[in-house]
Amino acid sequence: MSVADELFAAIEAGDVDRVREIYAPDAVIWHNNDELEQTVDQNLRVLRWVCDNLADRAYEDVRRHEWDGGFVQQHVLRFTRDGRRLGVPACIVATVDDGKITRIDEYLDSAHVARITGG
Repeated sequence: MSVADELFAAIEAGDVDRVREIYAPDAVIWHNNDELEQTVDQNLRVLRWVCDNLADRAYEDVRRHEWDGGFVQQHVLRFTRDGRRLGVPACIVATVDDGKITRIDEYLDSAHVARITGG
């Protein structure tokens, strides 16, 4: 199983502790919608909220390219919120070193982020 497979399976399963194991301790996670870099701990707080509030998470319409130093994945994250099935398209560019994710650049449309937060 690739690092990418492990990451997305852990998020679907709500296993935030496993995500921590997949990240390098000093990994950086950046999002285009706010242009801020998060630490691992900051990102895991967000992921816990996602797992607690977005039911039936599934990555669909996945297109992925992997190479020795990372991967890029386009997908639609589908989930149930407030009784509605919703989807958010995204693109993830990840750098991997020695089997650990060291950086993620995540691209989301801010209008779609509102679907996640309920805003």
